[in-house]
Amino acid sequence: MKVDTILAPDEWAALPDEARRLEAAGYDGAWTAEVSHDPFLPLGVAAGATSRISLGTSIAVAFARSPMTTAYVANDLQAASRGRFILGLGSQVKAHVTRRFSMPWGRPAPQMREYIHALHAIWASWNEGSQLDVRGEYYQHTLMTAMFRPAPNPYGPPRVFLAAVGTAMTRVAGEVADGLIVHAFTTERYLREVTLPALAEGAARAGRSRGDIEVTCPGFVVIDDGGPDVPARIAAVRRQIAFYGSTPAYRPVLALHGWEELADQLHALSVTSDESRWAAMGDLISDEVLHAFAVIGRPQDAGTELKRRYGDAADRVTVTSAAGLPPDQIRHLLAALR
Repeated sequence: MKVDTILAPDEWAALPDEARRLEAAGYDGAWTAEVSHDPFLPLGVAAGATSRISLGTSIAVAFARSPMTTAYVANDLQAASRGRFILGLGSQVKAHVTRRFSMPWGRPAPQMREYIHALHAIWASWNEGSQLDVRGEYYQHTLMTAMFRPAPNPYGPPRVFLAAVGTAMTRVAGEVADGLIVHAFTTERYLREVTLPALAEGAARAGRSRGDIEVTCPGFVVIDDGGPDVPARIAAVRRQIAFYGSTPAYRPVLALHGWEELADQLHALSVTSDESRWAAMGDLISDEVLHAFAVIGRPQDAGTELKRRYGDAADRVTVTSAAGLPPDQIRHLLAALR
């Protein structure tokens, strides 16, 4: 199993050194997210500072930008990283796409399928010289003159991973993506009973197999190193679980466990204007729910539990809270996972 971590651009001047440190520590990949920073720019910095680890977005919001815009930046990062870039895409939810990004919202799964097909067509026009002729329901790309066509990428097109929670988007990943990014708001049971069967169904539709798709699990992990901030980190995970659980699109994960009442309570709190709602929502996450979603423990114990949960179900796992661990603790964590 490959082990990845998060590359957060909190201090830009220190980003090259941080990328080098993660690579030297033995991680196989580093991911950025589209939250409060652009997901692509930090990877351009990291590409020049590293030589081995994969560099990917987990995730970039696909529907916030056109396939052509994404194709250009992904192609450049693939070249800058010498073939190590992974384009991780996600749909986000309607409110963010329409109200934060001011972009249109369609039917997410069919739109994402068309989006990825458009990316592949654009890259083929650059790398193979094929005629660009994308005429879909959501995207039309029919113009590519010589001035705007990059030279063929010596490393080929980047791999495309797709984030999914629901079965429709997971089937799309099985059909057209190189990898599946399992959402952090996923339990082991949901992964095995819902996600992987849907992935296999989508793959079968396209004449593919599970082995054609790399599955990565970026779940909630809290490394208990005995420090005084561990309780605060656990409380933050409770709030994050509550935040995702309040979203109607993610309700099926809770419903599988019989936690529909919790979903109702979280959603009701999320739509209030009371600023104390986030703490109140976190308080609703019981230890049972917490441990269904999160792995908490010392580095070696956490690694052992992650491997037990996902060793035969995923190809990569992302450890979200270990970036600042001392090298010896990172070695214990990685050894337990491999």
